[in-house]
Amino acid sequence: MAVAHVYSLFASSHDSKNQRAPSPFSRKSDPSVRPLSELRCRLEDLIPDQRDRVRNLKTNHGSVSLGETTIDMALGGMRGIKGLIWEPSILDANLGIKYRGLSIPDCQRLLPSAIPGGEPLPEALLWLLVTGEVPTPLQAASITEELRLRASNVPDHVFTVLRSLPKHLHPMSQLSIGVTALQSTSEFAKAYSTGSVHKTRYWEPVYEDAMNLIAGIPVIAAFIYRRVFKDGRLIPADPSLDYAANFAHMLGFDDPGLYELMRLYLTIHADHEGGNVSAHTTHLVGTTLSDPYLAYAAGLNGLAGPLHGLANQEVLNWLHEVREELGEAPTKEELEGFVWKTLKAGKVVPGFGHAVLRVTDPRYISQRVFAQKHLPDDPMFHLVSDLFDVVPRVLAQTGKVRNPWPNVDAHSGILLAHYGLNESSFYTVLFGVSRAMGVLSQLIWDRALGLPIERPKSVTIKWLEEHGEAAKAREMTKACEIAEGMLEMAEAASRL
Repeated sequence: MAVAHVYSLFASSHDSKNQRAPSPFSRKSDPSVRPLSELRCRLEDLIPDQRDRVRNLKTNHGSVSLGETTIDMALGGMRGIKGLIWEPSILDANLGIKYRGLSIPDCQRLLPSAIPGGEPLPEALLWLLVTGEVPTPLQAASITEELRLRASNVPDHVFTVLRSLPKHLHPMSQLSIGVTALQSTSEFAKAYSTGSVHKTRYWEPVYEDAMNLIAGIPVIAAFIYRRVFKDGRLIPADPSLDYAANFAHMLGFDDPGLYELMRLYLTIHADHEGGNVSAHTTHLVGTTLSDPYLAYAAGLNGLAGPLHGLANQEVLNWLHEVREELGEAPTKEELEGFVWKTLKAGKVVPGFGHAVLRVTDPRYISQRVFAQKHLPDDPMFHLVSDLFDVVPRVLAQTGKVRNPWPNVDAHSGILLAHYGLNESSFYTVLFGVSRAMGVLSQLIWDRALGLPIERPKSVTIKWLEEHGEAAKAREMTKACEIAEGMLEMAEAASRL
């Protein structure tokens, strides 16, 4: 069944069964505009119950403690502090990421795919992230078509802005600028400035912006890639392809193997709960009621940092350094020596370790399985496999690393390079295209649930010093009181 036909069937059938209160963002009154999408209709069904859950949670358990906060946490990047609501995913230190309760292998098994036994469709994952439900193949197809239609609405001035930038400007900087330029189309900004929508309906224009941005960001990314790295000739979208395959096509790649890799890549990078920099930044800026374009542009600027999304670029560069010094087929003993050399130079081994995980990243495992299936003889895959054996052992010997295991970045670059996407400075842009799905799914729910502006309490180092000394004094006083009590008990016993 054609994707466009699936979309029209869904929209028309849902409209006939559901009569809703009028909204400035209802598309039913204008026959020239497509009807409400199946995803948005499903979201509107889910929101009232979720609002009730949050209301009951505050009423019945609002004063319950979420745990202790220590000075180490305050000085250590707030790691471990529980202070955010994030519905699309949750990260378990020993199990890895779960999208709405489903692990990566679960998603590979349950979500609709483009080919039998293939990788999940990212648009199917988007339905899951937004609703918490595994979509049917028809529902996934409706998202494919909705995003295809929305992608055609990227205005010309966005490309004009990008053409004005120097080609040597990092692709992530260009992507952030492109997303910011797209902000001129924001439905939320227009609605808020005119006062045309009640705050309980803020989620509606945010949904429109989020879906338009998710649809448009591959178009912007492909434009940047073709302009910076290729001949500048733009490749139009292919309406017969799904979201990930069409992205690969617009980049200039039509290998079915890369189509499958892009589906996997966009799926496993889509979200990693709410505390990471790009997710938290998007949420934080969004709480000010900045629209999704401004919020995600801020998130992209965080993603561009070397300690976050830029790591996948650094991994491939480091692997090339290994081969330049040791040759194309180094022994594991030679690799161990190179790893020690890297560490003794005061550098980190990119792609290993994680702030939360204490096991091998399941996203790494999914890419390793993909390589074993599609490129088992690739020399770079053999190098990555040998490093999987060598690096954790070396890092463990240092005694300084809690998690010596590879993360998602340790594998993605060599897969992309295998299919000819060799420009490592573009890899974080791919990450940015993927991460939009997770953080914007949550941004829709932020507005649907009416979550407030974020404003945690900060303190000075002096305050921490005084607080620590006061706590120490209380402990000493308590210890003295216990000792005095025991002495009194001993003296009383001796008089008996």
